[in-house]
Amino acid sequence: MLKSEKCEAGNGKCELAKAIRQMCEEKNAVIMAHYYTVGEVQDVADFIGDSLALARKAAETDAKIIVMCGVHFMAETCKILSPDKLVLVPDLSAGCSLADSCKAEDLAKFKAEHPGYQVVSYVNTTAAVKALTDVVVTSGNAKKIIDSFPQDAKIIFGPDYNLGSYINSVTGRDMLLWNGGCHVHERFSVEEIAKLKQEHPSALVMAHLECKGPVLAMADVVGSTAVMLKYAQEHPEQREFIVATESGILHEMQRTCPDTMFYPVPPAVSEGGVGCHCNECEYMKLNTLQKIYDCLKNESPSVDVDEDVARKAVKSIHRMLELS
Repeated sequence: MLKSEKCEAGNGKCELAKAIRQMCEEKNAVIMAHYYTVGEVQDVADFIGDSLALARKAAETDAKIIVMCGVHFMAETCKILSPDKLVLVPDLSAGCSLADSCKAEDLAKFKAEHPGYQVVSYVNTTAAVKALTDVVVTSGNAKKIIDSFPQDAKIIFGPDYNLGSYINSVTGRDMLLWNGGCHVHERFSVEEIAKLKQEHPSALVMAHLECKGPVLAMADVVGSTAVMLKYAQEHPEQREFIVATESGILHEMQRTCPDTMFYPVPPAVSEGGVGCHCNECEYMKLNTLQKIYDCLKNESPSVDVDEDVARKAVKSIHRMLELS
C-alpha cells in the first residue's frame, strides 16, 4: 500500500521522518514495512503490507535501494527477488522465532527420509530453507496453493505447525507437518479471548492462522493480516473487533477504520504478568526511525544471499507468485 507522507509524532521524530523521506528521494530508495512494525515506521514507509504484498513490491520496484523494515527473512526474500538492488535492514538482529525453528540442515535430512514428497514452506523461513523448497506460501495464499496440488500429492509442510494443521483440516489432506511455531501467536489463549468477549459481547474475534487450533475455533474471522484488514474495512457496520495477532496491526486497522474499536488479545497470564507485552514481536520492534535514518545514510547494514542458494530459492518464490 502506498503511504502518504505524514508526521504526527513529536517534533524530533517529525524532523527525522522528513530527513528519511528526503534521503529516499535523493538515493532512489523505497522503504517497505510489515504491519507488525511500530506505527511511526509504518507512517514513514512507501509500502506497508504482509509478507506476500511486500514480496510482490520487492519484485516490482525499480528503486535502487530497498529498506526492509521487518525481520531478516523478509530482507533475504527482497534480495533474492532483486539481486541487483541494495537491500538494507535497520537492524540485522531482527530475526524470527518461526524461521529459527526450521534449520536447513534439519529439513534436508527430513526430505531425505521421505523420498517422493514435495516441500511447501511458509515464507517465514531462511533463504537456505527456501532453496530446499518446491513452493513457498504465505498465510494468505497457503490454502489456494495447496489446493493446486493433486489430492494424493505427498507434501511436507513447514515450519508453522498451526498453519499446516489448519490447512489439513480445511482441505482434507494429510500433509506431514514440521513442528515449528511463532512465539507470539503461540501465546494467545481461549481464556483471554473469552474474557474479552465477556467485556465486549458485540465484538467479532479475528485470529491469525499462526494461532493454535482452539483459538482459531473461537474466531469469527481467520486469516492473514491482510484478510483481517480487508474484513474490517468492508464491514463498517461492525464496530468492535477482538484481534489475536501481533499488536502492530492495530495501527493500520485504526488508520483505515477510525470509527471502529480494536481490542488486542493479551497473552495467557502464565506467559507474562503485569506489564508484559508478549503480544508484540520484539524483533519487529527493533525497527526504529533512527535506525532507518542511519542505515540509509550509511547504506549499511545490507543483506546478501549466496548466489547458489538464491538461484535455488528464487524458483520456489516465483512459483508462489505465479500460483497466488
